[in-house]
Amino acid sequence: MAIPQHTIDQILDRTDIVDLIGQRVKLKKTGRTYSGCCPFHQEKSPSFHVYRDKQYFHCFGCQANGNAIRFLMDIDGRNFIDVMKDLSSRTGIELPKDNNDSNRIKYKREAVKPAPTAQLKEQPKSTTDQAQNAALDAHFDPFAEFQAQENDYYGDPFASFEQMPMEETPQDGNLFDLLENIAQYYQRQLPQSASAQQYFKQRGLSAETIDYWRLGYAPEDWQHLEKAFPQDIEGLKLLGLIRTSDNGRDFDLLRDRVIFPIRDAKGRVVGFGGRALNDEIKPKYINSPDSEVFHKNQLLYGLYEGRKQKAQDWLMVEGYMDVIALQQYGISGAVATLGTASNTEHLNILFKQNNRITIAFDGDAAGQKAARRTLEIALPLLNDGRELKFFVLPNDHDPDSLIRREGIENFHRLLQQAPLLSDFVFAHLTQNHDVTKPEGKSQVMGELRQLTELLPKQGSYRYLLQQFFREKLGFSRKWQPQVNNDASLSFSTKIDAEEYVIAILMNHPYLYIHFEPLRALIAQDQLLFKILNIFNIIFDDLPDDTELSQYYVLGACAAYHHDLQNILLHANVSDYTSSPEQADKLAEDFSIKLQYQCLQQKLKSKKFASIAEMRNLKQKIYEIDKKRSLTLLED
Repeated sequence: MAIPQHTIDQILDRTDIVDLIGQRVKLKKTGRTYSGCCPFHQEKSPSFHVYRDKQYFHCFGCQANGNAIRFLMDIDGRNFIDVMKDLSSRTGIELPKDNNDSNRIKYKREAVKPAPTAQLKEQPKSTTDQAQNAALDAHFDPFAEFQAQENDYYGDPFASFEQMPMEETPQDGNLFDLLENIAQYYQRQLPQSASAQQYFKQRGLSAETIDYWRLGYAPEDWQHLEKAFPQDIEGLKLLGLIRTSDNGRDFDLLRDRVIFPIRDAKGRVVGFGGRALNDEIKPKYINSPDSEVFHKNQLLYGLYEGRKQKAQDWLMVEGYMDVIALQQYGISGAVATLGTASNTEHLNILFKQNNRITIAFDGDAAGQKAARRTLEIALPLLNDGRELKFFVLPNDHDPDSLIRREGIENFHRLLQQAPLLSDFVFAHLTQNHDVTKPEGKSQVMGELRQLTELLPKQGSYRYLLQQFFREKLGFSRKWQPQVNNDASLSFSTKIDAEEYVIAILMNHPYLYIHFEPLRALIAQDQLLFKILNIFNIIFDDLPDDTELSQYYVLGACAAYHHDLQNILLHANVSDYTSSPEQADKLAEDFSIKLQYQCLQQKLKSKKFASIAEMRNLKQKIYEIDKKRSLTLLED
């Protein structure tokens, strides 16, 4: 049984991991987490923690960790499918059935009726030559044909059956196979249309690019698909490629248009986009309607091709031609929605490719409006570590025309200079207000609060963004323009890495989310462990105001004020005030580095309670190492 990832995500979202694990393990709330004795190894003091906000469990002792699915698989020794069926019944979300999945992409093929004997003769080469057809009709004698058939019948009763083609019982059709055949059919029509070839030539597409994207042409004949696929009428209708008019006549959806086959994540053709050859024809673009295999809101044009080329950077643009042109210029990773506005599903698909994505917009009023709409959709998705940039194109330019004007190197430079979300939001909110006056500043902060309410409440970014705005508007100290991309270079010779983390937490309490995993790895007699434990207890009660939160933390850690005073005196954490995105990423990268170092030290010590603990530790090191590798690639 193949379970789509979006179904798995839905089931996990509806599963309360604390309630689930609480049925097997006695849990007690301790600060932000729930703790208990680990069910995977023998212990007397609780080292097993469950995080409701992250839907995650972790044992500090044996390193067992994972989500609700992993917990049930490990504790019961069950396989993935069995566990998913269990969680499906708990959450009420149905899993796809193998038979249903197979049946929903099938359709009944029709038998092609054998042609009459007279029609088995060679047809005129030009079916559009009406004069020649009329001449043939004038010499046609139906009585003579009938007489010939009658003579044949009485002369040899089996002769007519021998000449008549046998009608085969058609097999069920498969929508994916039909779509592939249609794509090949449209490709074969392209060389037959001079206007379609001229359109692609004007857009600067090479023959290699046309072949790579499998571009084609739909003839202007109203029933060209019926003629090409007479056995597959039902399948064509299921795909929406054949429509029925009010008077009951069938006609093809795409006619006299250049064709863009649309592929899913597996590379299968699932639909088509058609572009009119004349700009005066409306609508300019027509896409296949949603069907059993085609869902616009869950697909991005160019995603399969970008993944195939192992793209690292992802850019969402407006249309098919933008994606194709950028790929031809050597920029893989460009994608476009399928004639719809970007939505949550589209952005989540891209964030699964990379935590950093860029969205291109036109610089006109319509582009600004689209950017604001996308901003409001994207904010709830910006969990810690995710980064969104806005690439505002000059007026009257798309990526293709901008590259033609600026050249590919300048285009790359402009793309790299696309503003971070924090800078874009600041420019967007301040453009209509006079921020030199208190009233203007107040209005900007009011609008900012409305936007930050959309951000995940458990993340640090919302609080970093508020702090960034306050300081940009002059409410407190100025942000430093200097940026150091390696937090480890900021270490003072008088403090070690653990003390540096403490300095970060005292200055930016909401970055605790990134350093929380260190609680499982730092020795309990170290100051950092004690500080992290305090944060675990007070974090949910931190004031929203960044300055008040700093005072709150200092008060909670008053018992260690002498040590903290020395650390804060010598630690330089100015790198964490360059921008909210930079502060968030530095904290995440630094935490990952420290986690990796601590895990490696523990592995070298060879102090394991069991083989399972050693196996879990190696698995954890592997997972952290993958994160480190991604960090190096992004840098």
